[in-house]
Amino acid sequence: MRDNEMLEKEEIFSKVLRAGRRTYFFDVRATKADDYYITITESKKFTEDDGSFHFKKHKIYLYKEDFAAFKEILNEMTDYVLSQKGEEVISERHQKDFKKEFQNEEIGESSSSFTDIDFDDI
Repeated sequence: MRDNEMLEKEEIFSKVLRAGRRTYFFDVRATKADDYYITITESKKFTEDDGSFHFKKHKIYLYKEDFAAFKEILNEMTDYVLSQKGEEVISERHQKDFKKEFQNEEIGESSSSFTDIDFDDI
């Protein structure tokens, strides 16, 4: 077994965040020198037309010397998003058929010079 594979197996502390099709794994791991670092893994489920599925994974390695700067920037970015857009999630944009519905509305309204919008549509 390679050294990198051994490092990946040395989990000290873990947390999981399930978020729809995505799952985030936060793991504290140990180096050969018995120092700690964090891995953050995003695993996203993709379903094929035939019903089979697969996962795509992306991993970030975060070392102690970067913790303070990483935390500061992450806090700044999340604060910015929440101050600009609030905490409400616009969930219908995440639906699989959102684009289709939008395109169908555009096609049906192409002969009109204005758009009739109902507040329920917003």
